[in-house]
Amino acid sequence: MERQINWTHASVLRFADGRDPIAAVEEAAQRKVLQALDSGWQGPPFNPLALADLLQIPVEANAEVRDARAVPNNGGVKIQFNPTQPRERVRFSIAHEVAHTLFPDVAEAVRHRGGDLEPDNWQLEMLCNIAAAEFIMPIGSLPPSDNVPSLEALLVERRKFDVSAEAFLIRVAKVASEPLFVFCASPTGGLPSQYRIDYVVTSRGWTPLIKGSIPPTDTVLAECSAIGYTSHRIESWSGAGEISIECVGIPAYPGGLLPRVAGIARPPSRDVTQPSSLIKYINGDVLSPRGAGEKILCMLVNDSARRWGGGIARNAAQKFPTAEKSYSDWLTGLPKRNRLGSVHVSEVGAGLFVASLIGQEGYGPSDHPRIKYSALSKCLDNIVGLAKQKGASLHMPKLGAGAAGGDWRVVEQILMECLTKYNICATVYEPPPKRAGIEAELFP
Repeated sequence: MERQINWTHASVLRFADGRDPIAAVEEAAQRKVLQALDSGWQGPPFNPLALADLLQIPVEANAEVRDARAVPNNGGVKIQFNPTQPRERVRFSIAHEVAHTLFPDVAEAVRHRGGDLEPDNWQLEMLCNIAAAEFIMPIGSLPPSDNVPSLEALLVERRKFDVSAEAFLIRVAKVASEPLFVFCASPTGGLPSQYRIDYVVTSRGWTPLIKGSIPPTDTVLAECSAIGYTSHRIESWSGAGEISIECVGIPAYPGGLLPRVAGIARPPSRDVTQPSSLIKYINGDVLSPRGAGEKILCMLVNDSARRWGGGIARNAAQKFPTAEKSYSDWLTGLPKRNRLGSVHVSEVGAGLFVASLIGQEGYGPSDHPRIKYSALSKCLDNIVGLAKQKGASLHMPKLGAGAAGGDWRVVEQILMECLTKYNICATVYEPPPKRAGIEAELFP
């Protein structure tokens, strides 16, 4: 890991004793991991309760604790955690508190995951996150890799390991042989788009100098405005040069109003975020499309209902009620035989338009898919042509892949043909991968 930090936190300085604190905490955590593996600790998923037990650290559930905390206990410490939090969060919180026990002064005060609001407490929290990543995604968790897939694919894969995005991406970097580095960044508290790089983990294949890397003031990191939201862009970072960025919002440090951001950086020639140069896939809310300039938000509707009733359309009706009424008035005057393949466009804000694509026949339960590919193809050709004419960007969910019963692979090819015809791009939004609910077994 690399990071140029002016270390000021008293516990960190005492622990590091003149060494680089990041290297020191990694080594300390790895020693504990190897000792635990020697004692029979197994995974994945690697149970942090079992690790605490092997390290003789008492752990108890306490629903009054926000996440977890290390509490002085008869000359040592015990860990208390909130079992009602999502499972992945509970596991990382316990591992984070185990990481606090690496610091000699841990028993001198209560240590909360999230800590206090001292200006430099983020330094201790960052180190504990790094150690926690070693505990829940330890050495041997992933095989060596010559070809790391896109960030969105990795976020789906990490659900199998029941770990945080931060922990999973750190381990990905450590087993990768292709040129890339993983980073974590925090908002500086200044302009909304200014970020501080907390630390960097390089793969074996990355050789450029990256110490002191600084994102530009208009960085794509600012688009990760909620936990789980992803974005991509090729940017020029001082200290790293031109790089292809894939990033995701992760939980903030204490007192933070905006999420921290984790991500992967690769040479521009290794940009894997798009299977095609014309379609970009990201995790986020399609009703809040990203980017500058005019934007057209596309959604699939059926030829029978005069109101937006299902899926994305239902949420759009709540957010853009005047656009729904405009659509309803327009549809009322359109004979049903002429509806399939038609498009209605409403302006809902400065430079933002909602396009209703009538590519579904009827609604409700059916023995066959309600999507009509030929109608949707006509709609897409219409709206892509309009976007080209207006110089607007296109934003959409996976059209037809929900209640309409369509095959996204077919829709994707139809969309690709239209984008190729007009030589423009589209962004497809997917919700972040679901985490295990509180009803799931915490430690299988």
